[in-house]
Amino acid sequence: MAGCAYNTLMKIDTHGAPSGSLSKQHAHWINAGTFLWDAPALPGYQYALVYSPEAALSLTTDGVVGGREIGLRLVSNKPGVDVLRSHPYLRDYAVFQLAETPRETLVRALKGQLALVARGPDGRVVAASGVQIPGALDAFFPYEGALGVTLSAGIPSLRVWAPTAQKVRLHLFDEAGSNVAAQIAMTWETASGVWSVQGGADWLGKYYLYEVHVFTPATGKVETNLVTDPYSFSLSMNSQRSQIVDLNDPTLAPPGWQTLAKPAFTTPEDMVIYELHIRDFSISDESVPAEYRGTYKAFTMNGSRGMQHLAGLAEAGLTHIHLLPAFDIASVNEDKSTWQTVDAAALASAPADGSAQATALMAIKDADGFNWGYDPRHYTVPAGAYASDPNGPARIVEFREMVQALNQSGLRVVMDVVYNHTNASGQSPNAVLDRIVPGYYHRLNTDGGVERSTCCENTATEHDLMRKLMIDSLVTWATAYKVDGFRFDLMGHHMLADMQAVRAALDALTMEKDGVDGQSIYVYGEGWDFGEVANGARGKNATQFNLSGTGIGVFNDRLRDAVRGGGPFSDLREQGFATGLLFSNNAAETRSVQDVTARLNEYSDWIRLGLAGNLAGYPIVRADGTEVMGRLVGYNGAATAYTADPHENIVYVSAHDNETLFDAVQIKAPAEANLDERIRMNNVALSVVMFSQGVPFFHAGDDILRSKSLDRNSYNSGDWFNKLDWSYHSNNWGVGLPLEGADKWELFRPLLGNPALKPGEADIRQASAVFREFLRIRKSSPLFRLQTANQIQRMLTFLNTGPQQNQPGMIVMRLNDVDNLDPAYSEIVVLFNPRPEMLRYSDPALTGEYRLHPLQQQSADPEVRLATNTQGAFTVPAETTAVFVIQRPAKRAD
Repeated sequence: MAGCAYNTLMKIDTHGAPSGSLSKQHAHWINAGTFLWDAPALPGYQYALVYSPEAALSLTTDGVVGGREIGLRLVSNKPGVDVLRSHPYLRDYAVFQLAETPRETLVRALKGQLALVARGPDGRVVAASGVQIPGALDAFFPYEGALGVTLSAGIPSLRVWAPTAQKVRLHLFDEAGSNVAAQIAMTWETASGVWSVQGGADWLGKYYLYEVHVFTPATGKVETNLVTDPYSFSLSMNSQRSQIVDLNDPTLAPPGWQTLAKPAFTTPEDMVIYELHIRDFSISDESVPAEYRGTYKAFTMNGSRGMQHLAGLAEAGLTHIHLLPAFDIASVNEDKSTWQTVDAAALASAPADGSAQATALMAIKDADGFNWGYDPRHYTVPAGAYASDPNGPARIVEFREMVQALNQSGLRVVMDVVYNHTNASGQSPNAVLDRIVPGYYHRLNTDGGVERSTCCENTATEHDLMRKLMIDSLVTWATAYKVDGFRFDLMGHHMLADMQAVRAALDALTMEKDGVDGQSIYVYGEGWDFGEVANGARGKNATQFNLSGTGIGVFNDRLRDAVRGGGPFSDLREQGFATGLLFSNNAAETRSVQDVTARLNEYSDWIRLGLAGNLAGYPIVRADGTEVMGRLVGYNGAATAYTADPHENIVYVSAHDNETLFDAVQIKAPAEANLDERIRMNNVALSVVMFSQGVPFFHAGDDILRSKSLDRNSYNSGDWFNKLDWSYHSNNWGVGLPLEGADKWELFRPLLGNPALKPGEADIRQASAVFREFLRIRKSSPLFRLQTANQIQRMLTFLNTGPQQNQPGMIVMRLNDVDNLDPAYSEIVVLFNPRPEMLRYSDPALTGEYRLHPLQQQSADPEVRLATNTQGAFTVPAETTAVFVIQRPAKRAD
């Protein structure tokens, strides 16, 4: 029988006309001959597909008129297993089979307006619906070939997949701003759905648009759209036109590009990632020429403060720079002459706890040059706002110069990619995909509307040509721009099969064939499970649990929450392991000591599992003495541990989202904690990340106490709140109440207005030096970079666990080199002391000659130099992480 949607939307009204709407698409054409529809599935009813190439269908008292019909046969009240595997959210829909029909008729139908109708035994139409067609398009128009601009012997050809278009013409412009265009008909290939045209050698450098005549469900009409190429490689300013370019043209590459040597790379477990926004990096760096600030070119200034900072991190052990979105976006006007700025001098003199800064930023926030850029317009073109000239190929050359400069500084480059959504859909001027193949590239709800659970227009990479677009784009970034890794925004909104296809496509790239080693390209992302894809509603999606064993990294929110305290949606003041829980509680902590102790024990287990690669099969001893596998330790109703290999564990406590680590410490620490104690909390938190098995990930500025003045969502908060100061004079704390979070301003004012909580240059420099020591310690031993679950199981253990732990709150991690991986150290013991007092710890298992790590013996932090070991009795200063090693005997020379 029909489900709830039929009962509410498709019942017969009292006037005898079918209820429902042709503009709502409750029916789904899922393959060449099968439809799913929540219509009345009853004996004696008749069903049909109605189509009109002219979009002349209308719903009247006589039913659906103005089109031609093709019969449908009711097959089942519910889908079978094969259909449910790909469409589980339609499990209550009836299944209909299309009558045998010539392919050319169905192709013609797909180019127009579609509806399904149901007629009762008396022949009267009782239900009608529009039709979603992505499954049919995949079935009728498969295509694996090239799209966009390709060249053969210097002659360009252009191809666009537009199977529902009734006509496509190319508009060719001599210049970016030309008012006159040559109009050239394109040829349709019925088997693939591709429209193509071959040009001449003189087309190189010219600009173009596609004129697409296509039925658009959003308007119910055949529209004529002038639209850029989804496969654009170059654009005019503000993405108004695509440009024909040859990415292999040597004039579009900096000198030495073809022979660029990558920094050494062996295994993902050797990686340490630093997440950085291109504009943040240099916009405030006065050591960069003014015309280069906030651009790709800033990275080529080797002597700048910023590049010296990155080079110093690379020397210490940083391996990868993760760039926030650097592809073409819609949120920033690329015409720099329109950009507005605040009066920085006036804001600097405003009260540190005042609202003048937020008021000034609010007035210009959509008219400045800043945005994080998570709003894609074209996936495979560098963003023009960071180029010296947004018209034409300067952005191509300068992006490559940036990659080259970072590589030459010892750093590989990761791109943040956002294939899970686009900036716009429908007939919006910013919509590219939907104005070429309406209703295909985006994931639709059961009414036919675009899903927006990601806050933008969700794409559907489970559809073949959207997946192809994503993979082709990634391969272009990997080969044409030599990008070394990809971080997937909201990766859980892709299907697992999509991500496996990405991994396979990259793995297939070779130095001999493609100029890159695809297997060294690291892939990771956010494995959150929410929205319309949650719990496998659209198929098996790429979540933390489903990605186990794929080799794809996923962010570990368990360790993040345990170290910081609380979660992104809880009270900001909730404390964690590194922020004073139990031993220096803040005023907001009102639970009993017993409850807080239980919470700290739980957090400690999440951290231990994170330190051990978050392996699902790693055993830990809990506070009550029970030994359980990581997958059986709970985390907010789910399992804590889920990985099968350490490099699937992205370990972090800070990222562009939410408060910076230093800001989190400021809001969580007890009021009586002084600035030195707060900085030590910050350092302990970073040490947990650095010494975890897996891939440590840091937000740019974690090492220099970066603050955004408590702004937790600074995506559009301008340079003022996002500032990075490589001169180390300021960490940007106390620069006004944040743009977001006005409901918490009264909580923030006492903190931001307290001058004793603002770090000075000496504080920032010391924090930076301590962070580099952590990097060097991690780099100093392969024991911090174990490569398999088996190695971790055999070599990594935790002491001070169970009901007999003699120092609650302290985590003691032991690394025993049973495989002789490390020529320098046979054992390492790391003691994490988050408590506000010095701790003494002893264990009969630790009887060797443990000495403080040589780097900590000379540490920039005088406190850690006080850590000692005497015959297995360790002392660790307050809020300190101490690393002890057993040195291997020096080999005798023959």
